[in-house]
Amino acid sequence: MWSSDRRKFLMLAGAATLGACGFTPAYGPQGGGATLLGGVAPDSPQTRDDFALVRRLSERLGPAQAPRYRLAYEITTDELGQAITPDDATTRYSLRGSARYRLHDTVTNAVLLTGEVRSFTSYSATGTPVATQAAEEDAHRRLMRILADQIVTRLLAQAGSLPQ
Repeated sequence: MWSSDRRKFLMLAGAATLGACGFTPAYGPQGGGATLLGGVAPDSPQTRDDFALVRRLSERLGPAQAPRYRLAYEITTDELGQAITPDDATTRYSLRGSARYRLHDTVTNAVLLTGEVRSFTSYSATGTPVATQAAEEDAHRRLMRILADQIVTRLLAQAGSLPQ
């Protein structure tokens, strides 16, 4: 009995602490996340990576119906061989990527938020050339998904500072 009461006490204390520090849920009444839903128009994609990033941004923030913000981004990726056989054949690659972003006001074109996110993924190159190419394409899609999720997380964290 005592341990369950202790857990309830700790949960209540934690909730009170979050409330006292000004914590507000991003999509709550006082959070700024609601202004981002359907309100962010990413720049038009030009590459396969751009398309994957924009698709994930649209999944997370919704399609831009009446965009209040424009999201500019620059993606860079590079591959690095990770596993090399004694015959100098690379059997595994690491795919590193970063995305710099700028959130603009669509009316004034003023830059409201900026940032950069980074991550990596990897893929195997031990199968046929077709399997290796499919694995590489999948690694790019996964990396763009990770980068888009990080961008959305950063935007949501700073959404309260955006002009209403």
